[in-house]
Amino acid sequence: MIALCAGGLSACATQNKAAAAARTFQSQEASEPGFRIWGPRQPRPAANAGQTLGVNAYLWRASLDTLSFMPLASYDPYTGIINTDWYTNPEKPDERFKATVYVLDTRLRADGLNVAIHRQVRSGPEWVNAATTPATEEAIENAILTRARQIRTSGR
Repeated sequence: MIALCAGGLSACATQNKAAAAARTFQSQEASEPGFRIWGPRQPRPAANAGQTLGVNAYLWRASLDTLSFMPLASYDPYTGIINTDWYTNPEKPDERFKATVYVLDTRLRADGLNVAIHRQVRSGPEWVNAATTPATEEAIENAILTRARQIRTSGR
């Protein structure tokens, strides 16, 4: 008899947990317009458009300005990551570059920026990874920092 009652009570507890989980799911769905159980996730409404950047706006804008000659592959102003696609200088068709910029801080500081440059050279029909000098990355970082200071002083 005791075993039968214990089994019945555990079944009630499972049903209560399932009901609580359903309520939690419903409350999440109501509070998060982009949250969906089935089908593709819908984009969030424009109400979030008023959010501020997760990184320094001057560094972000300066990074985009400085790398504007390279095609953008992806960018995210909330995480501060900018990835470019491969760029080939018309004067050197056997060499190409790709850049990744990390804006790491909300303040305009030199250590709030990190640039990684990837270089490839043509070896026959294929592209082969090649070393880049730290001076190249440092030069691009300095160009971005200079542009960020210009944007800040111009008030744009």
